[in-house]
Amino acid sequence: MLALAALAALAVEARALSGTLPGYDAGRQAGTEEESRPGGIVPVPSLSSPAEEREPLGDATRPDVTASETPEVIYDESRLPEPVQRMRRLIIEACKSGDIERLRPLIGAGDSRTQLLLGELDGDPVDFLRQISGDEEGHEIMAILLEVMQSGFVHLNPGAENEYYVWPYFFAIPIDDLTPPQRVELFTLLTASDYEEMKNFGAYIFYRSAITPEGRWLFFVAGD
Repeated sequence: MLALAALAALAVEARALSGTLPGYDAGRQAGTEEESRPGGIVPVPSLSSPAEEREPLGDATRPDVTASETPEVIYDESRLPEPVQRMRRLIIEACKSGDIERLRPLIGAGDSRTQLLLGELDGDPVDFLRQISGDEEGHEIMAILLEVMQSGFVHLNPGAENEYYVWPYFFAIPIDDLTPPQRVELFTLLTASDYEEMKNFGAYIFYRSAITPEGRWLFFVAGD
């Protein structure tokens, strides 16, 4: 799992390179004893596709927990539109295969390419996923993606142009509002120390993934 300090370091580095990301001071550095979980991910500069080659996402990738009503947490896959079900199933199957190249056709290219981080990409997206994984084959980042896509989800902006489905549902719920059972679910993705850091930030900022009603894999990102 990627600790929140590693995400902070990523944001700071990406901001320095692209001037597009807000950063905050990291409390500890990746690779320290505090982050000695197996296969810790090494932060690298942000590498999403150029803005002029994709539809603008605005702040869709960043958590917004200011809505007057908390969205419903959903676990029933049958409530997803068929194209969303299909894309989710393909992502899960690719992750379970252990072959990161199976994600390539799902990520796509050009305007519809999946956003993988909060900056700009000048390289190959699958190579990027290997690079941020704690192992050479990309198995750790695939495991994180698998956990994310098997979690509960929320349906945001129903009926609007920017409608999409997001995993995990923590993305759309204030971190302090999570119930004890929901915190247990959260700890399948995070450690308790990560949770405390997120409480200071006020929102879930670990990996999240979104799919549009038409079945486009919109993003798989982490950070603030």
